[in-house]
Parts: sequence; C-alpha cells; structure tokens
Amino acid sequence: MAMTTAITAYVASLLAFVACDMVWLSVMAPRFYRPTLGDIALSSVNLPPAVLFYAIYPVGLCIFAVAPALKSGSAGTALLYGALFGFFTYATYDLTNQATLRNWTVSLTVVDVAWGTCVAGIAAVVAFFAATKFAGAA
Repeated sequence: MAMTTAITAYVASLLAFVACDMVWLSVMAPRFYRPTLGDIALSSVNLPPAVLFYAIYPVGLCIFAVAPALKSGSAGTALLYGALFGFFTYATYDLTNQATLRNWTVSLTVVDVAWGTCVAGIAAVVAFFAATKFAGAA
C-alpha cells in the first residue's frame, strides 16, 4: 500500500471509528454500560489509554481489513474483514472481562461484541472508499 493510500485509509478509519463510537457511547454509556458495570466503572474517562486505543485500533483495521480490500478492489472485503476484526478484538476484550470482573454480564458481552463488529465494519468500508477516491488506490 502506497504511503498516501495508507495515510488516507488510516485517517478515514480513525475519523469514522471515533465518530461512530462517540455517538454510541454518548447514548449507551448512561443507559447500559454504567448501570451494568456499577462500581467498577470510573467516574470519568482515563484519557491516555483511551487516546492510545483510538490511535492504535485503526492501524489494525488498515492492516487486516482495508489493505486486503484494496488489493481485491472490493468494499465487500472491507466490510467482511473489518467486521471480523471487530468481532475478534471485541470478543477478546469482552470475554476476558466477563471471565474476570464480577459485574460483567452476558448481555454486556453480546451487545458490546455486536457493536464492535458493526463499528469496525463501517470504519473499514469508509477507509476503503476514502482510499479509492482520494488516494487513487484499488
């Protein structure tokens, strides 16, 4: 993947992922996550690890979903591989938490894994289209 294409894909996936996740969290945190997690949830976000997560996650999307999609020239590949990346990464996080944290519930795992699957698929497709339109990839 050319540098311009990689940067375009990264920025597009970052913006799409963060925008979608901020909407999701602003709606779902007070309605679902906080009531479920109770006293194990921090009262405010610890910014350094959050920023690091949002900086790193799109790199994985670009490597494991966007690059194969650009190689095949298929938005469907971006959607499928992005969704799979989201499924496996969120499942790892959620199932580990469910195994080790007292307040973590099955419903929290199911909802969060479903969200991770959707948001990663969306971000990968956005990155694919941005890379093909603005960087001339595929």
